[in-house]
Amino acid sequence: MVTMDSSFENTPHSSPLRRRIALVLPALLLVAAGVGCGTDEDARPADARAQPGVGEEADGPGAPARGMSWVIFEADTVRAEVADTPDARERGLMFRESLEPGAGMLFVFDESRVRSFWMRDTFIPLSIAFIDSDLRVVDIQQMEPESEEFYESGQPAMFALEVPQNWFQERGIEVGQQARIIFGPR
Repeated sequence: MVTMDSSFENTPHSSPLRRRIALVLPALLLVAAGVGCGTDEDARPADARAQPGVGEEADGPGAPARGMSWVIFEADTVRAEVADTPDARERGLMFRESLEPGAGMLFVFDESRVRSFWMRDTFIPLSIAFIDSDLRVVDIQQMEPESEEFYESGQPAMFALEVPQNWFQERGIEVGQQARIIFGPR
């Protein structure tokens, strides 16, 4: 947090310029520190910004860390890292030895289309749910560690959610289920 002693701003000898600096400087320091600069809006696809339940900002106590999201299916929630750049999507969950319970990775794309994933250099057995622009699950597949087989969505998808294998099955989450996505601060 940036604090500033502004006791000089109302003294009889303070100039208008000095008063303006006293008012603007704290805001500039906050901007330079990255507080209040931009939102996920710029990083999220236009279609997702317009969808109900997508792009809601989480803040305050318990908010996910930077680059995180909550993907909610009725009573079940995944705390997912967000992969919304080509590099982050390419890296995915590669080289990880484990994944915490209730954790995953949400891949965010700019448009809906058929998506393909593989498991090269990924050591954790995963399930993947392909989610369309209306936030409906359109396909769920089980992916085997280090497989170079392509796992292709059965329908166009704008999002893909990877979780530990069988997570969806154990919770009764099926194709057609509605999701809700809340993005944390970036």
